[in-house]
Parts: sequence; structure tokens; C-alpha cells
Amino acid sequence: MKTILNILWFVLAGLWLAIGYFVAGLVFCIFIVTIPFGIANMRLAGYVLWPFGRTVVHDPQAGCLTLIANLLWLILFGWELALAHLVTGFLQAITVIGIPLAVANWKMIPLALWPLGARVVDR
Repeated sequence: MKTILNILWFVLAGLWLAIGYFVAGLVFCIFIVTIPFGIANMRLAGYVLWPFGRTVVHDPQAGCLTLIANLLWLILFGWELALAHLVTGFLQAITVIGIPLAVANWKMIPLALWPLGARVVDR
């Protein structure tokens, strides 16, 4: 079932969301100071491409710098990505087939807001 959902996800939303995360990651990797944001975006691009069968685990040992970086991320970029997930989820929820995809999209909103200190792992 997760393979079917991943294929539907890839076609309906995953490809363009992953491209957005990947391009943002490339832009962040231009400057040395923003490389952690770029790496986080690349990690998120892989998760957004194939989300079913994987989950996000937050590192409990993430320190104060991670919190500050996440706040900076939230103010500058996170709210836009979260809005993209929210709108995409609403568009997917219009159809019955799209409801599981919409739920997966809405589960990605906290990750879009607070990406640093999170790891994507297989279930």
C-alpha cells in the first residue's frame, strides 16, 4: 500500500515540492553560514519525494544553536513552505483518493517549520 501511495504522492505533489526543497537547498549552500540550512533542505527533499513508510525523529540533544537557527528559519523561510504544504493538502483533500495524501502533507508542516535537529528514518 505504501508503494501505491508513494507513486500517487510523487505524481500529485511530491515532485514539485521536492524540487522546491532541493533548489532552496542549493541556494543555501552558496554561502558558508547557511550550509546547515542547505543540508536540512536536501534531507527534506528526499523525505518529501517518498514520505510513506518513513517518519521524522527529532534529536533530543539538539542544542541552543539549533533552536536559534530554527527560529531564523521559521521567520525567513519556514512559513512559506508550511503554507505550500497546507494549500497542497487542501487541494488534495478535495477528492477521496487524495485524503491520505493530504494528511501526509499536513504532517510535514511541523517539519517545514522546524527542520534542524530532525532526522528522517524508516519505520
